[in-house]
Amino acid sequence: MLRVKRSLVLMAIVAALTMALSFGAAASSITLGYVEWDCAISNTHIVAAILEEHFDMDVELVSVEAGIMWTGLAQGDLDAILTAWLPVTHGFYLDEYGEDIVDLGPNFEGAGIGLVVPTYVEIDSIEDLVDHAAEFNNLIYGIDPGAGIMAATDEALDVYDLPMTVLDSSDAAMTIQLGQAYADQEWIVVTGWVPHWKFDVYDLKFLDDPENIYGGEESIHTFVRMGFADDFEADVLSFFDNYYLSQEQLHEMMNIVREDDASELELARQWISDNDDAVQQWLQ
Repeated sequence: MLRVKRSLVLMAIVAALTMALSFGAAASSITLGYVEWDCAISNTHIVAAILEEHFDMDVELVSVEAGIMWTGLAQGDLDAILTAWLPVTHGFYLDEYGEDIVDLGPNFEGAGIGLVVPTYVEIDSIEDLVDHAAEFNNLIYGIDPGAGIMAATDEALDVYDLPMTVLDSSDAAMTIQLGQAYADQEWIVVTGWVPHWKFDVYDLKFLDDPENIYGGEESIHTFVRMGFADDFEADVLSFFDNYYLSQEQLHEMMNIVREDDASELELARQWISDNDDAVQQWLQ
């Protein structure tokens, strides 16, 4: 049975993982770490459902902040992650832990990060925020402080000399603020990225970034811990290596999760049932 853990406290996570490792067989149980971003939730639950149904594996899902996720993988407390944004967003984590983990390559391409506003907002560049900060109440709505996009936004404040404050929050809280402002046609600027369902719901645009603080196109990579290939069957490693979602597939799953009150696992099981052709390609 798949058990979902949503603790964000590192000591609790380490204790739970230690207990899981002491009682579970490595070849038949696996621990996946992910961040509470809609793309990561969708991505990781699809993989969990496949591991459960096609490999008969006991899957442990651990929801953590980005920094703890990378640390946990490097220390071997996590077996795999599917939420590594490169080269910019999580680049500093890769610099720190890259020699201790294994990159299996992209599972999604065409990602990107930056500052996002509704299209009715009458500016087009981050530089314009200097003269219009008051119209945004001098606030940029952010997400969890461990996210790479937050570090980039702190840098943007300095480089562009923005008279604004970045509010630490979460993906969910940020999108609530965006939705409320959008309904009233108020000016708002948020830390944003694609893939994300908000671009399907609202008319939004990235602000131009002439100093290239947020970098260009990003890819989302799958990483596994050292020793993964020795501890799991070859077909499990092959599946992780083959796993790849298109823009359409990931956006479909994100919107299903957003719109349906069922558990993410139930929705992922239904998704893999409806997309068996894709699943079979990954299992080859």
